[in-house]
Amino acid sequence: MKKLLVVYYSYTGGTEQMAEAAAKAGQGEDGTDLRVMRAEDCQPEDMLAADGYIFATPENLAAIAGVMKAFFDRCYYPLLGQIEGRPYAAMICAGSDGENAKTQVERIATGWRLKKVIDTLIICTHAQTEEAILAQKTIGDDDLARCRELGATLSAGLAIGVF
Repeated sequence: MKKLLVVYYSYTGGTEQMAEAAAKAGQGEDGTDLRVMRAEDCQPEDMLAADGYIFATPENLAAIAGVMKAFFDRCYYPLLGQIEGRPYAAMICAGSDGENAKTQVERIATGWRLKKVIDTLIICTHAQTEEAILAQKTIGDDDLARCRELGATLSAGLAIGVF
């Protein structure tokens, strides 16, 4: 059985909804065991135990969230050379364009020599004021469907050995 690990951080709930949607869809695939972890709890041994990954982070100040960055900082060097070739996908919950956060996640994954198997998904909430940025988010049905598709696709690909 292949193992898919979803690592996420969420402060206002948007990224959590995205990660949960991807995970729920991915759990429906036979042949894949799916685990969801908050970034602050994930350790290198959790990454080593997985065959593929979904990374989900909010965009904060045009970058990945600090907690997600701390996860990557904590795990990067202990995993270097040990997870090469494993498939991954990423999701960004953005207030504006999310491109810099996407670039950061993809550069880290490139350093690990992971294989991007699905284009990074950016969901834009258009939160631009302090009040909107700090408010709890509700991700729309169409966007959650995109998250579910990402989770189901990665999970199915792992299960049948495509990735």
